Amino acid sequence: MSLDIDRAHMARALELAARGLFTTSPNPRVGCVIARGERVIGEGYHSRAGEAHAEVNALDDATARGESARGATMYVTLEPCNHFGRTPPCVDAVIAAGIARVVVAMLDPSPEAGGGSAKLRASGVTVDVGLCEAEARELNVGFVSRVVRGRPWLRLKVAATIDGRTALVSGASQWITSPEARADGHAWRARACAIMTGIGTVLQDDPSLTVRDVATTRQPRRVVVDRRAETPATARVLAGDGALVITAGERNPQWPASVEVVTLPDGNGRVDLVRMLRELAARHVNELHVEAGAKLNGALLDADLVDELLLYVAPAVIGDPARGMFERATPLASLSQRDEFAFRDIARVGADLRIVARRAGAGTF
Repeated sequence: MSLDIDRAHMARALELAARGLFTTSPNPRVGCVIARGERVIGEGYHSRAGEAHAEVNALDDATARGESARGATMYVTLEPCNHFGRTPPCVDAVIAAGIARVVVAMLDPSPEAGGGSAKLRASGVTVDVGLCEAEARELNVGFVSRVVRGRPWLRLKVAATIDGRTALVSGASQWITSPEARADGHAWRARACAIMTGIGTVLQDDPSLTVRDVATTRQPRRVVVDRRAETPATARVLAGDGALVITAGERNPQWPASVEVVTLPDGNGRVDLVRMLRELAARHVNELHVEAGAKLNGALLDADLVDELLLYVAPAVIGDPARGMFERATPLASLSQRDEFAFRDIARVGADLRIVARRAGAGTF
């Protein structure tokens, strides 16, 4: 088979996988194409946890088209699963369909779901692994992070002026960036499993931390870091189901019963942020989207927990005194101690710039 044909079909599989960007969590985003040479005979993607996986949807699509998958090649962005979860193993469906060759972008890092390639090969199916692997990993960077590192991928969003100010000295910050930038930020919220803020932001802005103006059937969990349990019972972030508060002490007795509370003290009266991320991973949080103030932002940076920055820069200047992006517990003694990030994308959004920067070395796990 021509490598160009293989790449074209895998590129289409990645496009299909991206359709589940806002809906598949906590499952990975997976796309699948079944082809004979250049001709596609079936395709599908995984839409929601508990529903059919991409391979099964592609096989069903082939059947609906009046095609037989026997002897065909399957292109899939993640190794077919090899375990019983909410659905049967995909490898069994692939083998039963008579697929002759499977091209896999990346192996499944999950201990319970991996091993599909070995089972396929043992059944006489040719398996090639690694085509477009970097693209497939990027699409599921949160899933891989949770499985391999035992913690979510932490993306920290900040809206600031050119001089790096996020709010007036009073805390007023609505609105620094344009409506277009704010709408774009909601799309990044939508892809996350959870949205986090700190008690300072709750008291200042009373955010709801919900996704708006994005076509999605799922709302991420809402997480508040509040060591003294000071969040008002009437705070919008606590309304309805899905609110989780991380404290360093006792639960606030005035909070609604629907609010889940996890106590994670660090021994100094603060929340243990490292344990917090492990706790969120145990709750199947793949991507954690943080929209907080300078104190929590700085604490996460100090703890070496920030993987990626999502920065919206408005063409404006506030000047001092005003609030910055990161408040560090201890000032750096030299520039050599600074945290290094690499620019991944810079784009114009409305009147603003959107900068995506990744911590040096992040994503290589």
